[in-house]
Amino acid sequence: MSSNQASVAVSPSAIKTIFPLLFAISFVHLINDTIQSVVPALFPILKDSLSLSFAQIGLISLMINLTAALLQPVIGIFSDSHPKPMMLPIGMLFTLGGVAALSYATQFWMVMTAVMLIGIGSAVFHPISARVAYMAAGKRKGTGQSIFQFGGNLGQSLAPIMTAVLFVHTGQRGVIWFALVVTIGVIIQFNVAKWYGNQLSLMPVSSSKKAAKPASNLNVTTGKVVFAITILMILVFSKNVYIAAISSYYSFYAIEHFGLSVSQAQIVLFVFLAANVIGLLLGGMLADRFSRRSLIWFSILGTAPFALLLPYANLTFSIILIFFAGLILASAFSVILVYANELLPGRVGLVSGVFFGMAFGLAGIGSAVLGNLADEMGIEFVIRCTSYLPLLGMLTILLPSDRKGQAEQIS
Repeated sequence: MSSNQASVAVSPSAIKTIFPLLFAISFVHLINDTIQSVVPALFPILKDSLSLSFAQIGLISLMINLTAALLQPVIGIFSDSHPKPMMLPIGMLFTLGGVAALSYATQFWMVMTAVMLIGIGSAVFHPISARVAYMAAGKRKGTGQSIFQFGGNLGQSLAPIMTAVLFVHTGQRGVIWFALVVTIGVIIQFNVAKWYGNQLSLMPVSSSKKAAKPASNLNVTTGKVVFAITILMILVFSKNVYIAAISSYYSFYAIEHFGLSVSQAQIVLFVFLAANVIGLLLGGMLADRFSRRSLIWFSILGTAPFALLLPYANLTFSIILIFFAGLILASAFSVILVYANELLPGRVGLVSGVFFGMAFGLAGIGSAVLGNLADEMGIEFVIRCTSYLPLLGMLTILLPSDRKGQAEQIS
């Protein structure tokens, strides 16, 4: 028996899909990303109460996202070689501290400190939880990844609803109620950590180390792997900067361009984020059935027509366009992660850390740059410029085909 077979034999999660665990992790992902989404949801409130500029709003987004971006690859690499299950509940404790600090922040630097704590919690959560989800998914990696991502996207979609229903009435002090939800997350993560620890105990150290660097499922050279990962990073850039533009600034655009109230603008934004949730589930499930490269091609480039038309549409058509843009674009991330794991098998923590880190980092940097552009050139200019980003999806043609590797997996 080979070392790779040995590691599979002792791990039940390598054979069957453990749905209860996947749903538990997905629920904590919902909590984590809901808390992260509280920050941009509060932007209209904080801008007025603390007299912030668009540039300062961009810096707040940069802080939470850049903190997560810098730490996640490091934690991902560490979790591959030195897995520490109890880091899961510890990460949620950082999030809890950030929630408490954000609810009572009265100055710009206090907000920055609070979101940094939330960013640290997220940096711990994503790569380690993604590794657990990968184990619990068994052979259905696309489905497992979509269930894991479902909670995160659902949490993000709740942000505009929270602003319209809660924060418009309670202000930033309403954030403190989320401390109870985060506490539930700590308890769940403690139990997930125990399962993860049991799974690790079933894997002999010698076997897991020998199986740490299996060959790529796509049968490509190291140089082509590096090139493909670079292309995937560019695609993640196009996806996340566009999402950052819509999530952070489209509500301001809708208020200015269509004369909507804050609550009405948040409902329009909710349509985009809710479409993200649906698209994510579809993308993950389709990834187990069809070519991942084809799905990536469709999800990035297929968004372009809707994104390009959005700045020139009336309110009714804008809602339709923003829904389909969110639906198609969201299907990309789960597929990209599964495809990247095929390029770099045995490096789940590294792949998750890098790509989640990039997602947050690029979104943060994009928000900061777009915030300065909005101050200088106006919100409408920002929405029009970012509408061209999905055209970068044409680079997907440069990725190696995965049809052969997928056919072998199915057989």
